[in-house]
Amino acid sequence: MPHKTSRRRMLRSLAASLSISTLGAGGLAPVGWLRQLAAEQASRRSAAKNIILLWLNGGPATIDLWDLKPQHANGGPFREQATRTPGMRFSEHLPQLAKCSDQLAIVRSMTSKEGDHDRAVHLGRTGYIPQAGIDFPDLGALVASEVSPADGLLPGFVSIAPPPRSNFGGSGFLGPRFAPMSIGEGANSPADLHVQNLYSALTDAQRRERNRQLLTEFDREFVDAHAGKLAHNYQASLERAIRLMTPEAVAAFDWEQESESIRDQYGRNLFGQGCLLARRLVERGTSFVEVTLDGWDTHNDNFNRLKSLSGQLDAAMAALINDLRDRGLLESTLIVCQGEFGRTPNINVNAGRDHWPRAWSVALAGGGVGQGQVIGATSDDGTSVVGDSYVVPDLIASVCDWLGVDYRKQNASNVNRPIRIADPDAQPIPGLVS
Repeated sequence: MPHKTSRRRMLRSLAASLSISTLGAGGLAPVGWLRQLAAEQASRRSAAKNIILLWLNGGPATIDLWDLKPQHANGGPFREQATRTPGMRFSEHLPQLAKCSDQLAIVRSMTSKEGDHDRAVHLGRTGYIPQAGIDFPDLGALVASEVSPADGLLPGFVSIAPPPRSNFGGSGFLGPRFAPMSIGEGANSPADLHVQNLYSALTDAQRRERNRQLLTEFDREFVDAHAGKLAHNYQASLERAIRLMTPEAVAAFDWEQESESIRDQYGRNLFGQGCLLARRLVERGTSFVEVTLDGWDTHNDNFNRLKSLSGQLDAAMAALINDLRDRGLLESTLIVCQGEFGRTPNINVNAGRDHWPRAWSVALAGGGVGQGQVIGATSDDGTSVVGDSYVVPDLIASVCDWLGVDYRKQNASNVNRPIRIADPDAQPIPGLVS
């Protein structure tokens, strides 16, 4: 390499030579190191555990989903329906989920003090209330840092259709290595669920491998000369980008390769196809995938809007459960369905429900935790939890417990003091994880 070649020019040249074919080049075969890497990745995943978070953004009226009150004025017009599990009843607008209730666990005794969207989203996603100066990581980043292999073909944390808000999805003090790869941020349709500028790169295998090695050597000199966190983060991000250009990685994001019947089962909408993409990603090595279904902030016209949203949730979540089961992945994949809080039991003058963090529900499936069980209860009018209540840190501790991750582990933070994965007072929810 000539000494006068600029670093920027060198990187541009190498990137161009690495990125030379397109998504449609499906007939290309990987070279030896890629084939070996893919085989090792597949071997690791056979014993891995995965999380799929279905985030119901806006705060769902869980009183109209999982914990109906048909005998009370607060119950509204929705009817309860029986499920295949004795004693477990939920909304009539979740008929497909009723058929796989033996794979579900409903926790009806969640509570919180946070009724503001931003604060509650922060709590729901990190397990901590916002604290000045501390950049808490999302659960997805924590999971990726604990269980995702450093040299995986795919990112450990992928966020599908996240809303365009600044406090949504971040790696916090864990650093950019565990930041989510966002797909379809602010998307309006399934057509938006593609990774822009992602190409498979493999026409001349020897040249590709030679350039990869050259780039590695080139960057090693740079990192050695600029020792520090930023340089290492840069190197990690670059290596991740190179791995993403392999045909296997590119194909993982191509949900349109799925059969028409499978796509129909998930629902031909943004959330449904997003859940299908989530299944493809965990199947191929991503440890934590979240899919957002927006629109649950139903201060007005709650019941008509919930009927529509429930239809999307019902089809997609049921298809996801059945699809994972058919592929032998349900035991190793935990699905968590939640929002930032519940909504008022009383119905306002606009036929809506307002924010209500005092009593709400989450639903979980798969992972061996969903075996047709209901944990906790609320009062007859739905306003409060009866008996033991649980908070978001307890849910995060439960998820970590299921993963085999010590939720009491401390990570170095950006304020130079250790911070536990879950709040020090957190305890796994009894009976949820065996």
